Amino acid sequence: MGVSLPPKEATLFKLIVKSYETKQYKKGLKAADSILKKFPDHGETLSMKGLTLNCMDRKSEAYDLVRLGLKNDLKSHVCWHVFGLLYRSDRNYREAIKCYRNALRIDPDNLEILRDLSLLQAQMRDLEGFVETRQQLLTLKPSQRMNWIGFAVAHHLNSNASKAFDILEAYEGTLDNNHPPENERCEHGEMLLYKISLLEECNLLEKALEELHRKKSKIVDKLSYKEVEVSLLVKLGQLEEGEKLYRLLLSMNPDNYRYYEGLHKCLGLHSENAQYSSNEVEQLEALYKSLALQYSWSSAAKRIPLDFLSGEKFREAADNYMRPLLTKGVPSLFSDLSPLYDQPGKANILEELALRFEHSLKTAGGYPGRVDKEPPSTLMWTFLYLAQNYDRRGNYAIALAKIDEAIKHTPTVIELYTIKSRILKHGGDLEAAAALADEARCMDLSDRYANSYCVKRMLQADQVILAEKTAALFTKDWDQSLQDMQCMWYELASGESFFRQGDLGRALKKFLAVEKHYADITEDQFDFHTYCLRKMTLRGYIEMLKFQDRLHSHTYFRKAAVGAIRCYIKLYDAPLETVAEEDDMSKLPASQKKKNRQKQRKAEARAKKEAEVRSEESSVNVSKAGMRHVKPVDPDPHGEKLLQVEDPLLEAAKYLKLLQKHSLDSLETHLLSFEVYMRKQKILLALQALKHLHRLDAEKPDSHCCMVRFFYKVASIPTPVTEAEKLIWSVLEAEQPTFSQLHGKSLLDANALFLEKHKDSLMHRVAAAEMLHLLEPKRKAEAIKIIEESPNSPVLKSVSGVVREWKLKDCIAVHKILGTISDDHAVASRWKKRCSEYFPYSTYFEGSQSSVVTKNRVTDNNVNGGMNHLKADQNAAPLSTNGKLENIEALKNLAI
Repeated sequence: MGVSLPPKEATLFKLIVKSYETKQYKKGLKAADSILKKFPDHGETLSMKGLTLNCMDRKSEAYDLVRLGLKNDLKSHVCWHVFGLLYRSDRNYREAIKCYRNALRIDPDNLEILRDLSLLQAQMRDLEGFVETRQQLLTLKPSQRMNWIGFAVAHHLNSNASKAFDILEAYEGTLDNNHPPENERCEHGEMLLYKISLLEECNLLEKALEELHRKKSKIVDKLSYKEVEVSLLVKLGQLEEGEKLYRLLLSMNPDNYRYYEGLHKCLGLHSENAQYSSNEVEQLEALYKSLALQYSWSSAAKRIPLDFLSGEKFREAADNYMRPLLTKGVPSLFSDLSPLYDQPGKANILEELALRFEHSLKTAGGYPGRVDKEPPSTLMWTFLYLAQNYDRRGNYAIALAKIDEAIKHTPTVIELYTIKSRILKHGGDLEAAAALADEARCMDLSDRYANSYCVKRMLQADQVILAEKTAALFTKDWDQSLQDMQCMWYELASGESFFRQGDLGRALKKFLAVEKHYADITEDQFDFHTYCLRKMTLRGYIEMLKFQDRLHSHTYFRKAAVGAIRCYIKLYDAPLETVAEEDDMSKLPASQKKKNRQKQRKAEARAKKEAEVRSEESSVNVSKAGMRHVKPVDPDPHGEKLLQVEDPLLEAAKYLKLLQKHSLDSLETHLLSFEVYMRKQKILLALQALKHLHRLDAEKPDSHCCMVRFFYKVASIPTPVTEAEKLIWSVLEAEQPTFSQLHGKSLLDANALFLEKHKDSLMHRVAAAEMLHLLEPKRKAEAIKIIEESPNSPVLKSVSGVVREWKLKDCIAVHKILGTISDDHAVASRWKKRCSEYFPYSTYFEGSQSSVVTKNRVTDNNVNGGMNHLKADQNAAPLSTNGKLENIEALKNLAI
C-alpha cells in the first residue's frame, strides 16, 4: 500500500500521465509495462494502464486492472480518481461521484479532482453539492477568474440569483481599476450582461437599468445591450423611451417579429389572444402603413397586418401581399398564409383572391385592374397556391385538378410534384403519393431534400425496403450514417411503418434509437460545463441548461416514447408464441427434432461467422494512438432480442415516467398511463390517469371510454377483504362522485347522455357505441346502428365546394372497430363502401380514384382489350415507374 517509486520509475509514471493527456496511448502502455516489470503490484501504475486501455476500447481489461490497482493501493487518491474517470467514460456518473468523494477524503485540496467532481455535479444537477465544490475551488485558487464565475453560476442554478450577483460584484473588485485585460473585453462584456440578467431575475429592474447604463462602455455586444435596455424599459413602464428604442432596432432589422411585438406593447396595442377592438385595429393599421413605407423591403411589415385586419381591409392587404410573391414565384407563400385559415372568414377571402388572379391571368395575362402583363410563371404559381388551398380545405379532386393544370403549364418544376404527392397522401392514396415523390426526386438527383421527402412518403406507404435503398443514395453506410446524424424523422417514420406492419422488433428498435439520441444530447452538455465558464458565454450556458432540463418534452422524444410504450403493450397483449412453437416441436418425431436443432445451430454459427467477417472487413489500420477504429456491427438487426423481455409493462413504465414528468399536459400521456396501469391491475394509478384525462378534456371520446371502462372494471372487483383492499375501495367510493357525468346515474345512463350530447360527431358516437357493447353485449345490433347512422353532412362551405367534417384516419379506425364489434362481414363492408364514396382517393377504402382501382382497371383492360389499352391506362394513372427497385441501382451512379 502506497509504495513510492524510485526516481527513474517516477519519471516513467509522469510519462504515462502525459501520454494519456496527449492521447499517445501506445507510448503510455510501454512506460506502464516498464514500471510493472519491476513493481508488478504498483497500484497507481496498474490504474493508469487500465485507464489507457479503456481509451483503446479494451474495457474489460481496463476495469480488471483499475480494480486490481485500487485493491493494491486503497489509500491512493490517484487510484480512486482513475476509477471515477473510468465510470465517467461509461456515463455512470453516480458511481463516478462516489469515487471522486473517496479521492477527496485522501487528498481534500486536489484541484483537478474538485474540478472533475464539480462537472459531474452540474451534469447530475446536484446543485447543493455543486455550490460546495465551487466554493472550495474558489477558496483554494481565488486568483482564477473561472473559479469566481463558477461559484456565481452555482448559486444562480441553486435559485440564489442575488448571491450570484454579489459574487460577481466581488470579482469585479479584484480587477485592476475595474478594467479587464484588453484581450478579455468581449468575455468581460458578456459577464456584465449576465450580471444584469441576475438583477432582472431578482426583479431589481431599476438597479439593473442603472448598472447597464453605467457599464455601457465595457459591453462590446451593442445589439444585446439595446435589447436588454429596451426589455428593462418596458418592464419599468417607460414606454415612450422603449418605443424609440424599438424603432431604432427595427431600423437595424425590420424583419424581426419580436421587435414588432415589443413596439405593440409600448403603444399599448399588445394582445395575448390576438383579439383587438376596432379602435386598436385602426391604430395598428396606421402604424403598419407608416412602417411599410419606411421599410418597403420588409416582408414582416406587410405580413403582420393580415393577422389583425378583417373584411375588405384584409382583402386589400392580402391582395397587395400576394401579388408580388406570386410574380416572384415564392413556393412558401401558402405556408406563410396557412395560419390565417384558422381565422373565421379569411380562408374564403384568400380563395376568392386566388381565383380572381387565376381568371385574370388566363384571360388578360395580368392581375385584375392592371394593364401590365405578368410572366407566364405567375399563372403556374397561382395554380400551385390554389391546389394547396383546396388541399387544406379537403377538396382533393379540385386540388388535383389545379396541380395537374400547373404541371401541364410547366412540367419541370419539382415543387409541383411534391405538392401533388402531399395532396394524394391527404386523400389517402399513399402508394401514388410515394410514386409522385419519387418522380420529383428523379428530376434532380442531387437534391437531398427531394430525396428525403421521397423516403418519407415511401415509409408512409410502408415501402420500407424501397425507402432504405432510396435513402442509401445519399449516404455511404446509410444505416450507421443516419444514426450518426441523429436523423430522428427517418427513425420515427420507419418505426411507425414497422408497427403498422406488425413487426414489433424493428419498430421498437427504431423508437429506442430515437430515445438514445436524446441520451446522447444530454451527454453532450458535459463538455460545455467547462467551455462556457472559460469563454464566459454565461447567458447561453444558462439557457442551454434550462433547455436540457425540458429536453424530454420535445415532440420527437414524445413520439418515440409513445411508440415504444405501444409496442410493449401490444407485446403484453399478444406475447411471442414461443410456448406454442415448443408444443409444435414436441409433436414432431425425434429424427425431425434433431434435424431442426442442427439447422438452428448451423444458422446461428453462420450468422456469427458473418458478423465476425464484417467486423474484420470494417476495421482499419491501428492508429498511432493504438486505437482500432472498427465499424460497429449490429448484433440484433431485427430487434428480436428487444422483444425477449420478461415484463413488457415494466419496460413501458420506464418511458411512461418520463412522459408523466415532461409531458403532463398531453392527453396521450394519460391515455397510455391508463392502459398500462389497467393491465397491471394498479387501480389507484389508473384512477389518477383518468382524473388527469378529465382535467384536460372530459368530453373527449377517449376520456369517456376510459371512465366507463374503469368503473365497469371496478364494479366487477370482489368485495374487499384485507385492510389494503378496504382502503382502496374507500378511495374509489370517495372519488366516483367527483366525475360529474356519473352524478346519480348508472354507466348506461351516462353513456346515453354522452351520445345525446355529441350525436353529430362521428368519433363520439363510436365511443358511445363501443361502451354500449361493453356494458350490454346483447345490444350489439344497437351499437352498430349508432355508428352506421352517423351523419356525414359537411359543416363548412368554401367558395367552390365542401369542407369535410370526417377525417380519413377516423374512418379507418371506425372500420377496424366495426370489424371487432360485429361478426358479420357485411357491416364492415357497408362502412367501407360508404367511405369509398366519401374518400374517393383512399386506397384503404378502394375509392374510385385510388391507385388500387386504377391498377385493377389496367389489369382488366390488359385481359379484355390488349396492350394498347394497357398503355393508355398507364399514361392516365397517377403513378410513376421511376421509383421501382430495378431503377434505383441504375440511378445510384448518377446521384451526388
